[in-house]
Amino acid sequence: MRQTMNRSSQEHRQQAGTAGQDVATSRDPSDRESARSLLRILVRPVRLAYEYFVFCLGYLYFGTGCALVSLLSTVLHPILPARLGVPLGRWMTGAHFRGFLALLRAGGLVRIDLTALDQLRGERSIIIAPNHPSLLDAVFVISRLPQTACIMKAEIWDSFFLGGGARLSGYIRNDAPINLVRQSVDELHAGHQLLVFPEGTRTRAAPVNAFKGGFALMAKKSGATIQTVFIETNSEFLCKGWPLLKKPEFPLFYRARLGMRLTTESDVKDFVSKLENSCREELSTPVLVEPAPARDSRHPGTPRSVS
Repeated sequence: MRQTMNRSSQEHRQQAGTAGQDVATSRDPSDRESARSLLRILVRPVRLAYEYFVFCLGYLYFGTGCALVSLLSTVLHPILPARLGVPLGRWMTGAHFRGFLALLRAGGLVRIDLTALDQLRGERSIIIAPNHPSLLDAVFVISRLPQTACIMKAEIWDSFFLGGGARLSGYIRNDAPINLVRQSVDELHAGHQLLVFPEGTRTRAAPVNAFKGGFALMAKKSGATIQTVFIETNSEFLCKGWPLLKKPEFPLFYRARLGMRLTTESDVKDFVSKLENSCREELSTPVLVEPAPARDSRHPGTPRSVS
């Protein structure tokens, strides 16, 4: 009888323990959800503060670097001959831009895939013709192809932060059309690469603005080929109309991929119209969710004529 009572007592304790475990288990999901909610509440301001830190640090680095390059270039420009000053100025600008993009990547909030542009290193006498969604587009291209000649607005060429580097680098002012075309053709005849945005300014209405004809005229006069480049992003950060000090929603994704390689032997106006339509069609469907390096590894297209 004593054994029977002991077994009953043990069974009663086991049943009570099991019931307690069931009650605890039933509470677990709500407890876990409450813990997650609390964690999200605590993490949100920390993440926001970090985003502002990276955002402000990026501006500080870029502005300080531009000022230092400009000051040094202003000192060197009257001293060095063009054959030494131009490659040095372009190298310094490219190094600064590479450091800026490396800082953005290190912050973990920006993903940038520009590996497709590496295929153009060593190419001679080509016009690099990207679309122009944001202020960062020239930074992207020059960071990978630092010896590329660039056409700049006159106000940037004359500015304190970028003017010194632009003058030492032999970048071309865009305020005198005849002189602009002549200098650009000279750069291409010398075997250099030339960065030209066919839209002329940042895109106002996606996918692209109407193309200007200057880049095609330069290609025709110099016999250079045109390499189209498509820059894609998931954000409107620094696009036309974006306030300079407005923080974007992170993360940011950027990717450059190569398009067609073209020659122009036909009527310039007709060539520009057809190329614009082709680029508009290429960019009309949003593709970018996150950079995909494997898709950027293709070789540049075979040169062909649009007529």
